[in-house]
Amino acid sequence: MNEQETVTADRIKKAIAAVKAERPAYEALLDFYEVLFLAQEQTRGQLQLEPIQISNELLSVKQKEKFPLINRGDFKIAIKESVALLKKLCQLAAEANEVLAEAAPKIVHGLDHGALEASALFSELLGEGQEYFDKAAQELGIDSKVLAFFAYSGIRPSLSLCAEQLATYLDKETPWDKGYCPICGSAPALSILRGEGERSFLCSFCGHEWQTIRMYCPFCDNRDHNKLHYFFSEEEKDYRVDVCDECKKYIKTVDTRKMKRPVYPSIEQVSTLHLDMIAQQKGLESGIPIWLQM
Repeated sequence: MNEQETVTADRIKKAIAAVKAERPAYEALLDFYEVLFLAQEQTRGQLQLEPIQISNELLSVKQKEKFPLINRGDFKIAIKESVALLKKLCQLAAEANEVLAEAAPKIVHGLDHGALEASALFSELLGEGQEYFDKAAQELGIDSKVLAFFAYSGIRPSLSLCAEQLATYLDKETPWDKGYCPICGSAPALSILRGEGERSFLCSFCGHEWQTIRMYCPFCDNRDHNKLHYFFSEEEKDYRVDVCDECKKYIKTVDTRKMKRPVYPSIEQVSTLHLDMIAQQKGLESGIPIWLQM
């Protein structure tokens, strides 16, 4: 599949089934992510968020200076729906790995009994309040990364909807040649090749996919081709790991031109953890945030 495809529950199911068939070792992990992604998609279909407005004057400045449209703290979050989704995901986590299963009831208990205040939890995630998460997680007796993962998973439908609404302000004719999301300024989680080799990035935060130029490092803007390379496995030629010798970071790339199955980028991110392990064994560092490292 060479073009971006509309996300539907059916496409998510078909994409996950295809990946499970290719990589049976990921079956248990993908069982959990399937119900997670489907729950998020269902919640997204129920949301009604007033679009964020950007004046023509401000838009002109942002386009000229290559600023993202908003700061992360500007996202609108449907609190009620996000809390309901978060609690649902905590229930689903009972069938997931031991770390998530153990933390989930503690998070629900914290939300129900005042140890966690939902609006503060989501606000601190938007503002990258690591100190808040460290303290809250310690009080709950869980890992701060796990708390961030559940909080992020709960608000992801709101982020996705806001990003879709804001994308109408973007210049569709000009590739965004920056390594940060044109919507919210976050780093990419995945690199994707489509069509005739056009490259795009998937935002690690809001999920917006933007077309960009082919050869450069999104994390340090290195454009020296002699310091950019990649490695891949002969058994998986539709995946590769792009490496920057300048900042020692990497990003995984999915080549959809070599795939004959439905592609859902978020699934490709979690079903290629073996590539992360290889990259990190080589001394490379991931550029993705903690909520994608579960």
